[in-house]
Parts: sequence; structure tokens; C-alpha cells
Amino acid sequence: MLESCNKQQTVEEEKHNQNMITQQSENLEIVQTKGGKLIYRFKAPLLEEYEYAAEPYIEFRKGVEIETYNDTTQQVDATLTANYAIYLKNQQLWEAKGNVRGHNAEGNQIETEQLFWDQKSKRFYSNVDSKITQKDNVVYADRFESDEQFNDFVMSRVKGRVLVNTTPNRGADSLSADSMLKPTAAPASPSRRQQPEVEEPDYPVIREGEAVARPKLKGDKDKKDSDDSDAD
Repeated sequence: MLESCNKQQTVEEEKHNQNMITQQSENLEIVQTKGGKLIYRFKAPLLEEYEYAAEPYIEFRKGVEIETYNDTTQQVDATLTANYAIYLKNQQLWEAKGNVRGHNAEGNQIETEQLFWDQKSKRFYSNVDSKITQKDNVVYADRFESDEQFNDFVMSRVKGRVLVNTTPNRGADSLSADSMLKPTAAPASPSRRQQPEVEEPDYPVIREGEAVARPKLKGDKDKKDSDDSDAD
């Protein structure tokens, strides 16, 4: 009977420890560097860490502001804000919720209600309706993925006026964000002189496909090669 009571007490203590706040800070600013260079800056009115949880995490119940920095210029690449965030330490994975807003120096913006940030792959992704703005162009998607600078977007089920980019060497499913809402030239008649080849654009490209909002695994390429071999 005594042994049973001791086991029950141990279980209860473990549960208590998992729910115990091991660190609490207010109005803090955290700077993360690598090789002496600034890479991230975090600002939050409240931080609560649960070190003994089954999956150790840090919670930002009053919101957070995150800045990413360019390795070369050390200038701010992008800024992200949210009403709530949680950071899973072992996975190096962030989840932001509520009025999530992000923007970069070029004016690209994202607006959504839930956003994940995988620090290992350095990718943002969302599986809920999102609004993406690039200059004066606006599109909506039910899922998207992007780099940490909010420059390279991959979207699913895009809504809005998006014109297909037919620049040579690009896939037929490539969509140019900067080409939205711009008039397209009429096809040249045979009698007209041949136009010079269009130069490769320097703007970000939106690609619509199924590989959205999920990590790109090494096995994906091996599977694709295997499928191509079977098709032959």
C-alpha cells in the first residue's frame, strides 16, 4: 500500500513539474547571434518558460515581435508580430497566432491568423487563409510557404488576378507576383519583326503547387526520381 502511494505521489509531482514555470520575464529583449553576427532579435512584454514539460517550450502570452537580420549588411530583413506565440525548444519551431503580421524592407507583407516558423529550415508557412501583398498587388491563398525574408512565396489555391509568367526557362505553372494587374502585350503577327529575348526577371516568383506548408524532405527527391524511372 505504501509503495502504491509513493508511485502516485511521484506521478503527481512529475505532472506538477511539467506545468511549473521555470523562468518568467517581463518587457524583455533577446538578441541571438551567430559567428559574432546578429541574426534574430525578439521583443516581448511577457516570457514564460516551461523547462520540465514533456516538450520544453517558451510561451509569449502577451504577444511577440521578431526581427530577422541580413548576414552581410546586418540590416533588418523582415519583421513579424503576433498577439500570441509559443516556441518548442527541441524542434526549434515557432507558432504565432492572432493578428499575425509580417513585412520586409521591399514592402512585401503577409497577414494571417496562424503562422509557423521552422528555424531549422528557415521557412515560414501557414495552413490557413492568408493575404500576401507585394507592392500594389494583393493575392489570397489558403496555404503558403516563404523564406525568412518574405521574398520567395509558394502558394496554394491563389485568389486574385495573377498573370502567368511565360519567360523562357520557367515552368508553365510559374506565376509572377509583380506581373499581377499589368496589361499583357498582344501576340506578335508573323509579319512583325522578331522581338529580342526577354531578360530573366529579378522579382520574386509565386509558384502554385501541392508542396506548400510542409518541410521539403530529402526523400521527396528520391521518390520523384523513382516515379520518373517507372514512367519510362
